[in-house]
This record gives sequence, C-alpha cells and structure tokens, in this order.
Amino acid sequence: MTPLPIRRARPGDAEALSLLDHATWSALHAVTPCPQPPFAPFFDAGVRPEDHLVADFGDGPVGYVRLGLPTRLACNRHVRQVQGLVVAGHARGRGVGRALLRAACDEARRRGAVRITLRVLGRNAPARALYASEGFVVEGVLPGEFLLDGEYVDDVLMGRPLTAGRSTRPPSGRHRD
Repeated sequence: MTPLPIRRARPGDAEALSLLDHATWSALHAVTPCPQPPFAPFFDAGVRPEDHLVADFGDGPVGYVRLGLPTRLACNRHVRQVQGLVVAGHARGRGVGRALLRAACDEARRRGAVRITLRVLGRNAPARALYASEGFVVEGVLPGEFLLDGEYVDDVLMGRPLTAGRSTRPPSGRHRD
C-alpha cells in the first residue's frame, strides 16, 4: 500500500484548512458552537503553520493534525499534545486519520518528545477507537466536564509513550528494594 501524502502546512494552506475545519464541524467532537462567518484567521500568533501536518492528495488538504505543547511550562516540554485532528468527509475510511496520527507521533519524536497526549469527548467513540488502536490509553476522565446541548459530556484524557521499551508514566510511589 502506498503511504498517504503527509506534509507540513504552509501559510498558503490557511483558507483551505479553515474551510475544512468548518465543513467538518460536528457536535460529536466540538465543544464550541458551530462557527458562523466571518471566520477568524486559521493561523495566528498562537496557531502557526509549523504546528500542523496536512494530508494532501495533490488537489488541496483533505485533513490535518495540530500538534502543540500541553502547557507553557519548561518542565513538560518533553510532551506534545494533539490539539486537533480533522479529515474531510469524502476522505474518511481511507486511513487519512491514522496516517495523520502516526505522522504526529513521528513529528513529536523529532521535536524531542517522549510522550504524546490528547483530549477527546467521551461520546466520540470513533475517535477513541482510532486512538486506542494506535496505542493511546485512557489516563483520566473528567466526568461531565462539558455541558453540550443539554447533556453533560466527559472529557477523556489519553496518552502514550513515544519511546520504545521505556515507560514515561510517573512512578506509583511504591518501590521495591
């Protein structure tokens, strides 16, 4: 099978990524209301092209993943966080989401990370299944963290190590002599 074409985003991708973002909005994964025009710029000082990997079959982006730091703290610079994963409806079922997720893990490693995390709504079973199939495990649940359309929805925290054979989980507090 031919690898899917994944590349770094470029400033010129902003409009296409914005349109993709708005076209794929869904209550299944969004915590904000459906955006209405005029839309804010896709890239800004806090969301830069270099924070995105794009799936592009040659005629424009069909998906993207945003990779960022979970906090501004120096003590957790070894962690990267998936802060968005979007695939166009017509490109779903072709492995685009999986390819983007794998590329994000590779990019996080390249940037020196030893762990990668993400947050997903508890009701988003398809995304949770994808993440689990790629080695992410549930590391925490914030029950009823969001009130969306009159329903309390859990915020599920998932993560995985990026280094082979080395746990990046903190010690449990117990040890053996």
